[in-house]
Amino acid sequence: MPELPEVETVMRGMRLHLDGKTIARVAVRRDGMRTPFPADLASRLEGARISGFARRGKYILMRLNRGETMLLHLGMSGRVLLSRPGQAPKPDRHEHLSFETTDGTHFGLIDPRRFGTVDLMPTVDEEKHRLLARLGPEPLGNGFSQDWLHHALARRRTSIKAALMDQSVVAGIGNIYASEALFRAAIHPARMACGLDGPEEARLVEAIRAVLEEAIAAGGSSLRDYAQPDGELGYFQHAWRVYGRAGQGCPDCPGGKACGGVVRIEQAGRSTFFCPLRQVLPAGAPTVAG
Repeated sequence: MPELPEVETVMRGMRLHLDGKTIARVAVRRDGMRTPFPADLASRLEGARISGFARRGKYILMRLNRGETMLLHLGMSGRVLLSRPGQAPKPDRHEHLSFETTDGTHFGLIDPRRFGTVDLMPTVDEEKHRLLARLGPEPLGNGFSQDWLHHALARRRTSIKAALMDQSVVAGIGNIYASEALFRAAIHPARMACGLDGPEEARLVEAIRAVLEEAIAAGGSSLRDYAQPDGELGYFQHAWRVYGRAGQGCPDCPGGKACGGVVRIEQAGRSTFFCPLRQVLPAGAPTVAG
């Protein structure tokens, strides 16, 4: 599933090619994906001018001059492809929603597994939307700090890895960037969330920001079903330090491969990767298996 850096990359691509343009024609090819499309989606989009974009967690918000916002979530396999004016879009049987602007720019939402979501809401009520209302702070914003993290983790007896993936703790982090941030902060992923001390929390906040900023700068990580809107793949996966590197030497360990290789474990049915030398469990520290 695309995480914050990938969603940010898609949002920026949409803003670059669609901001300020007017939607001329809309094609809705099914009733919905994870949830039904609004029944009048096409009529509410046609003729509207796109007035801006934002991202909240893993959600893209496309604002319209009519006072409405289209919410887009890419789900497990969703992607956005844009065709510039004069460039014929490539047919795709999994393109469930598309529109064309008055200058001929084509937007296509492609989602083979149909786990994505599209909705419309009044722009003034964005923060009240059922999918956005309980999100935690943006990890790159001022609202995310050591104080916030300490408060959010204070009574959580889950693993710190699971806590970071809880969108009410911090918005937009998934499996990849939780593993990468914990590695950078030298925190074992099975540590109980409420057991971290102040310096560990401070390191973790800094690590989360650093890994996300680097991934955004790299255009997001390319997974099997992910591509930027213009079809170019992100390349942050080439800088992964632990994720997907089970058995490989950790680049930050003394002696290179002295750690014996990155370890993969399962937590709540998801793969977690960590370095056993860098991410050491302190003696007596409480842990959680899942």
